[in-house]
Amino acid sequence: MSGRPDHIAGTTWHGRRGAVRNGFSYRVDYLCFDAEDMWPRGPFGYGRNRGGLISVQDRDHGGEPGHGQGAEWVRHLLDSRNIAEPEHIYLLTQPRILGSVFNPVSFWLCFSGDDLTSVIAEVNNTFGERHCYLCHHSDHRPITESDRLEAEKIFYVSPFQPVAGTYIFRFDIRPDKIAIRIDYRTELHEGDPAEGLVATLAGPRRTLRFWTMIGLVLRRPFGKVHVLGLIFWQALKLRVKGALYRERGPVPDQAVSVGRGHK
Repeated sequence: MSGRPDHIAGTTWHGRRGAVRNGFSYRVDYLCFDAEDMWPRGPFGYGRNRGGLISVQDRDHGGEPGHGQGAEWVRHLLDSRNIAEPEHIYLLTQPRILGSVFNPVSFWLCFSGDDLTSVIAEVNNTFGERHCYLCHHSDHRPITESDRLEAEKIFYVSPFQPVAGTYIFRFDIRPDKIAIRIDYRTELHEGDPAEGLVATLAGPRRTLRFWTMIGLVLRRPFGKVHVLGLIFWQALKLRVKGALYRERGPVPDQAVSVGRGHK
């Protein structure tokens, strides 16, 4: 990957399973870049830890929201878990657009050579809270597109899903495209049919260009408002369909939980 950020003109799809079904698909724009490259090599108007038409700020990622430490936090976390230091750390995230952003989920991608060795899914809810799921194999072997990495759900995201069950992550990270699948499954009581949802993110990966960036700004001049508006619209549809509403519980004691991987 070059020192310039990549743009992923992606599509996200969510499909809810269970008694109350719902599905939607939206276009999303992500950036993927070397999180330890402090020089903003993107096109004019791109900001790295500074203002810009679109920008990415370390304070938004890696630790408490608004007080993040960027890739430094990732290296400290991996060291504390006795995970070998990666050679490169990339961040896959939605950028600030005219200073505004809400990221339901970003991904820290840790590489040794060409091998993806660990991923941190940085999950945010609409209450300003965050929890991270660290995904890696217990023997630290590379993560391939056929691997499934599981993590217990312990963080409140949607009022229409319980804080229970299992996330199953799949990552297919290539130089020319990115595809991520999150399969959330839960059984509320023994013998009940599985509930949950499937969420995907997929799209081609290309070097960010000036006119691409201008198009992104024109499509989403109010980035945070746009994303939150879509979230609340889907919540309203679920409410009308009769989905059970669950009150928000306490934030997990730990900021990071560790998943387990298997083929």
